Amino acid sequence: MYGTVKEQLRAELAEIEAAGLTKRERGIRGPQSSEIEVAGREVLNFCANNYLGLANDPRIVEAARRGLDEWGYGLASVRFICGTQELHLRLEERMSEFLRVDATILFSSCFDANGGIFEVLFGPDDAIISDELNHASIIDGIRLSKAARYRYKNRDMADLEAQLAAASDARRRVVVTDGVFSMDGYLAPLAEICDLAERYDALVFVDDSHAVGFVGEHGRGTPEFCGVEGRVDISTGTFGKALGGASGGYVAGRREIVDLLRQRARPYLFSNTLAPAIVAGTLQALDLVEQSGELRATLRRNAELFRSLMTDAGFDLLPGEHAIVPVMFGDAVLTGRMAEALQRRGVFVTAFSFPVVPREKARIRVQLSAAHSDDEIRRCVEAFVAACDEVAAAV
Repeated sequence: MYGTVKEQLRAELAEIEAAGLTKRERGIRGPQSSEIEVAGREVLNFCANNYLGLANDPRIVEAARRGLDEWGYGLASVRFICGTQELHLRLEERMSEFLRVDATILFSSCFDANGGIFEVLFGPDDAIISDELNHASIIDGIRLSKAARYRYKNRDMADLEAQLAAASDARRRVVVTDGVFSMDGYLAPLAEICDLAERYDALVFVDDSHAVGFVGEHGRGTPEFCGVEGRVDISTGTFGKALGGASGGYVAGRREIVDLLRQRARPYLFSNTLAPAIVAGTLQALDLVEQSGELRATLRRNAELFRSLMTDAGFDLLPGEHAIVPVMFGDAVLTGRMAEALQRRGVFVTAFSFPVVPREKARIRVQLSAAHSDDEIRRCVEAFVAACDEVAAAV
């Protein structure tokens, strides 16, 4: 039987390759940092979600090591059987305090968090109104629910209101959005979303994975930045980006919502809990985020410097203030050549093209970190200029 399936799969892989869409994983040696070793050479790393530069912070590494010594390697069980330690309860309490919400529940990843929430809360009598550019995990989670589905144009409040009006007969309504749209670096207009949600008696759900820890004056994410803390009913996020860069996710918000997820969310009930070392390291990351705003200030300065230098050099950037800075090239082939030329010049980045982004909107998504020095940022910009000259000369 597999002989036939094998040929079918090979044909499908060949189609992906012919379309230029094959994703190749480039192995790095050593820890995540602003400079990494790839294929035996040192390169500047400008494509990680290591926003605060904490992925290899010695204080977090030491906290994780202590966690191993004190709490062991793993729990070998799901939470409600014998997979909950005091450490996990502490992290849930700390996240609730940090985000200023009623309660928090941990998941193995934010993908699992988003995959487990909609089926529990929204059934055939309910309506989910989702931004068209929401993350794949949100899309997959919504598919598991039997609720009516509505989609509104990205950050388009007139269209959102039209969809809310269309869903007015539903028992429950929820507006679902990313806090930050990761391909563009755009922030959701949460104040306007909350205003509309309150007008139409709807809940508000925000995936804040690309914001928690560094967006907002105290790093509490897009609800803090937009001034809507207390008005967002459900917030999800990850520990795999700014908060240490390891793994794990959460749902935070209204207590009754979290309590029901503990009873019925399948990814929570049927997956092992987070490894103790990750929990210990994440607790240390929260301490660092809460104790000082220095890393957030450095990240903001780094993003501003990169945007300024690239604009002066004549590159087309999507506007914004986030540490995600898309450099637009339009053509997918050209973008791929630019990424290859940049890596030859010691800059590690990734080209994004359709279907990840719209056709003719291909880009290199540069991600700044608090770990980057001014010199590294300037070297990155110089590499962009040289790579652009090389690719233009080859055409």
